[in-house]
Amino acid sequence: METRVWHQFYDDGVPPQLDFEDLTIRDFLDNSARRYGERPALIFMNCRLSYAQLKDQVDRCATGLAALGVGKGSRVAVHAPNIPQTVIAFFAIQALGAHAVMTNPLYVEREIEHQWNDAGCEVAITMDFLWDRIIKKMRGKLPVKHYVIASIPEYLGFPLRQLAPLKLKKMDPPTWAKVAPEPGLHFFKKWVNGTSPKVPKVDISMDDVALLQYTGGTTGVSKGAMLTQRNVSCNVQQISAWFTGLEKGREVLLASLPAFHIFGLTVCTAWPISVGAAMVLMPNPRDIPTMVKNIHKHRVTLMPSVPALFNAVNQYPGIEGIDIGSVKYCFSGSAPLPEDVQTRFEALTGAKIVEGFGLTETSPVVTVNPLNGKRKIGHIGIAVSNTDARVVDPAEGLAEMPRGQEGELIVKGPQIMKGYWGMEDETANMIRNGWLYTGDLAIMDDEGYLRIVGRKKDMILAGGYNIYPDEIDRVLMSHPNVVEACTIGIPDEKRGETVKSFVQLSPGGSVSEEELTAFAREHLARYKVPRFWEFRDELPKSSMMKLLRRVLRDEEIAKLKK
Repeated sequence: METRVWHQFYDDGVPPQLDFEDLTIRDFLDNSARRYGERPALIFMNCRLSYAQLKDQVDRCATGLAALGVGKGSRVAVHAPNIPQTVIAFFAIQALGAHAVMTNPLYVEREIEHQWNDAGCEVAITMDFLWDRIIKKMRGKLPVKHYVIASIPEYLGFPLRQLAPLKLKKMDPPTWAKVAPEPGLHFFKKWVNGTSPKVPKVDISMDDVALLQYTGGTTGVSKGAMLTQRNVSCNVQQISAWFTGLEKGREVLLASLPAFHIFGLTVCTAWPISVGAAMVLMPNPRDIPTMVKNIHKHRVTLMPSVPALFNAVNQYPGIEGIDIGSVKYCFSGSAPLPEDVQTRFEALTGAKIVEGFGLTETSPVVTVNPLNGKRKIGHIGIAVSNTDARVVDPAEGLAEMPRGQEGELIVKGPQIMKGYWGMEDETANMIRNGWLYTGDLAIMDDEGYLRIVGRKKDMILAGGYNIYPDEIDRVLMSHPNVVEACTIGIPDEKRGETVKSFVQLSPGGSVSEEELTAFAREHLARYKVPRFWEFRDELPKSSMMKLLRRVLRDEEIAKLKK
């Protein structure tokens, strides 16, 4: 790759070109188990597994999966939150050269049916309460032959193992259920511990598919991105190179982002294993009291997260009196990071937050702000090692836009997916001449730093003007009484579309529509100022805490049809 203007802003020790090692995902675990065998790998409530213990559990799980017919190229669903079984199952699948199909435990029947049938999953690892509540009754609609049932209490020690079922059963909805044995059902820990750790030898190539990582399906049918061993491995090595100063074998990473999402899977699962970090698993990222407790108790040093969670920690009652100063490096993605959220969190912890950008189709990381060099607030940073980026005209996607002008962001690098599972036309539309078309509208400045201004599909066309909702949201969230804002375009007979903003106020905060309108006029061109407002106690979010504009847009369109 040619030298790019942004390479001059790389931190010392970060090369524009890495000499990648041919390490499979499973190699990361084997290497860390060899080097850091007695050090903690997983921390989950009162459960601690060392690297040696984790490797033993993975080997036994892989042997058990092989006995169920799983081999190279098989598809295995993992349908669970961040618990030890999720990590064990993921690495066991990789040891066999099979494809992991990470599935959101919040999915409804329709979404599960589409994903598992599309992938052709023959084995599924799911939770006891999900089996009892959902999977059992739809079993006849699925291709799965064997189900491995995991339970939150089974890896806990005394007394939590005895107490947890009672507490989990009382939750709404219950997150524990007693499952009766029947053919095709296997109970995770009993099944794993009853299997020998003699994993069949499998010849795994770096270009073999490791994951069928399904997109959210927010704009049509969910598609399975085929991510290879090379894609994930290179991305893990790119992240390690970017975060200079890591103490391998000694870091503690808060794994609060769900492993069924690519950000959580690569950055919070594969990456920490590759550097011998201890992973503090959190099954519920919205449980802020437990998050704060985990950071303090386990002296967390690495915290990949999203803006909503950084903000939630900032606003946690009494946070100023809690020692969370162990945190040193944070990676923020998934949504724009407001400057005031970044400033306060860094003041509370002494950490550095670097904002980055990625997609399911890019494994995911493609750009990050430098850790020690020039960080630009409101920017997603610069392309990481071995990665190229361009901003092209959004209509044809061919002509490169002048610096400072918006266009579609396209990227190229070893982390780019192989394609979509069974969708050649969709793949050809997304990847052209090696470049992946992100669908994000961005501006690249003279130094190569990128700023996202919106999604092509989210752009509001009002009275002939292009309006980007992300820009409006950032302005509104800078108001001291606004926690979150989500802006959409709603149909308008005269203007085509007009701007409406949904606003969630801070606890105890108060502001009127008139005051917000005046505030917006101070910071935005007049045509961008919202014409309509709606205050809500909570805004709709995905499992990754990303605001769901489509939900609000669908609600508004439904109102107009009445």
